[in-house]
Amino acid sequence: MSWREMTGNQAPRTVRAPFDSARFGRPVERLTVPAGAGPSFEPVREAVLGSAADVIVLRYPAGHVGWFAELTSLGRTAVLADSLAYWRLRAGRGRAPRPRTDLLTGGPLPPAAVPGPVSDIFAAYRSHYVANPLFDAAAALEGYREWAVRSAASGRCVALRERDADGARAAVTAPPLPAPSEDGDGAGNGNGNGAGNGNGAGDGDGEGNEGGGGDDGGGVLALATLSEDDGATEILLAGVVSRARGQGLYAHLLAAVEERTLARGGREVVISTQGHNTGVQRAWARYGFEPVHTFLTVHLVRSRLLRGRRR
Repeated sequence: MSWREMTGNQAPRTVRAPFDSARFGRPVERLTVPAGAGPSFEPVREAVLGSAADVIVLRYPAGHVGWFAELTSLGRTAVLADSLAYWRLRAGRGRAPRPRTDLLTGGPLPPAAVPGPVSDIFAAYRSHYVANPLFDAAAALEGYREWAVRSAASGRCVALRERDADGARAAVTAPPLPAPSEDGDGAGNGNGNGAGNGNGAGDGDGEGNEGGGGDDGGGVLALATLSEDDGATEILLAGVVSRARGQGLYAHLLAAVEERTLARGGREVVISTQGHNTGVQRAWARYGFEPVHTFLTVHLVRSRLLRGRRR
C-alpha cells in the first residue's frame, strides 16, 4: 500500500497480491491496518477468518501491542516478519551535501538499466519475505527487480551516474559483491509492498541521463524508485551499488529526490525500511528525516503448509 493508504483510516480488508502469488506459486493476500483505523481488532479477525489465501501478509500499527496474541488464536501460524519504519522529510529542509562535479543526477532511468543495479543493491537485503519458509529469497529479489522496472518504465526512477572527463556518463562494470557496509551507504531500503504505485514524473535536476534500450546500468552508482502524488514523494526502493559504498553517495541520492519533489511542487518525502535496517535509518536522520510511524509485519500462514519446513 502507498504512504497515503498506510496513514489513512479506511477499514482493514484483505486484497489479492497477484505478483506475490505468481512469484511464490501460492495464493497470497495483503491485509493492512492503516494508522488511523482505530484500536478494534474485530475487523482484522473477520478479514483473516474470511480469507482463503495460503498466506496473509498483515501490517498493523506497532502500538497495538496486544494484537499478536490475538493473531495466534485465528487458526493460522503467525510468523513475525520484522517491522516497517516510516520516516518523513519536509521538502526543502534536507541537509543536502555539496554538489559533486563528478556525478550526474536525475532521471528518468531506462528500464533496461535497472535490474543489474537492483540485484547488486539488494543481494543481501533481509526483507520480510525471508521470515517465511514458504518464500524463496531468490524469488523475493526477482520481485524487487520487477518492481523497480515497472517504476522506471513509468518515469519514476532517479539515479546517480559517474561523469567522465568529457562530461558524459561513464559505463563501469561492477566487481564481485563485498559485504554490505554499516554506514547507511549500503544495502538501501525496500518495503516489499509488491507492485508499487504512484503517478506523475518530474524532471530531476535537469541533467537527466543518457539512455536507451541498450543501457545495461553499468554506470549507475545509486538509484531510487518513486511513487508520487500531489503532495508527497514516496521512495520505494533506494540504495548504492556495492562498489560505490562508503563514499557518501546515498546523501546525494536523497538530495536528487528532494530536488525533484520541490521542482514538481511536492511538500514531503517519505521512505520506509525494515526495522532491523538501522544503518540506513541513521543516514536518513543525518539528512533531516524524522521517524513518523512503525508497523509490524506478520505472515499468517495455513499451519499445515509449514509442517516439517525449516528456514
